[in-house]
Amino acid sequence: MRVGLFVTCLIDLMRPEIGFSAVKLIEQAGFEVVVPPAQTCCGQPAYNSGERRIARDLAEKMLREFEQFDYVVVPSGSCGGMIAVHYADLFADDPELMGRYGRLRAKVHELTDFLVNVAKVELSPGHFVGPVTYHDSCAGLRELGVKLEPRALLAQKGVEINEMKGCEHCCGFGGTFAVKYGNISTAIVDEKCENIRASGADTVVLGDLGCILNIEGRLRRTGDTVTRVLHIAQVLAEDI
Repeated sequence: MRVGLFVTCLIDLMRPEIGFSAVKLIEQAGFEVVVPPAQTCCGQPAYNSGERRIARDLAEKMLREFEQFDYVVVPSGSCGGMIAVHYADLFADDPELMGRYGRLRAKVHELTDFLVNVAKVELSPGHFVGPVTYHDSCAGLRELGVKLEPRALLAQKGVEINEMKGCEHCCGFGGTFAVKYGNISTAIVDEKCENIRASGADTVVLGDLGCILNIEGRLRRTGDTVTRVLHIAQVLAEDI
């Protein structure tokens, strides 16, 4: 079966290695992976900024490019949430688009959700050394319900998890929130970084690159050059 991989803007531009890890995991699960070369943004930044026309245009573009696939996999809770939840608002006034979107929506999965609930993978123990702590990104958790899946996959790989205090609390990124409300964002991510340190793990793992950039950036700016911040695809594929 064919999987359309929605790479996301941030992964494409900032950490393409995460995309390659996602491809490896999906292919190892027995699926053909296709990455439509013309894909761009899911429209979330425009949507969050009130630019509905731009967001609608991008949503229609995404729909055209991905509705052909058996499944659509997104290695990001944030972009996955935009596609799976908020496109319904953008298409609400167009029955034809809503019908097409409804068929697409049923095929959209965040990466770990796909691996656990669709592919039903059984991963072999890997060579990762040391405990990790896991950060639940807001959109992945609250919009897509992703909670147990990443932890189940890490357990399959034999990775020890030290749960941090407030693992479900926001990291402060929130897309344009971090730009509009910098001081509040900084206070939120400072608390997240402190909880990561207090967990006793030297690695924090998560499923959203926006959170990765925000957390890693703050750790480095405050002098922490040791704590690793990794996307779960990298850990599962052992691309670290």
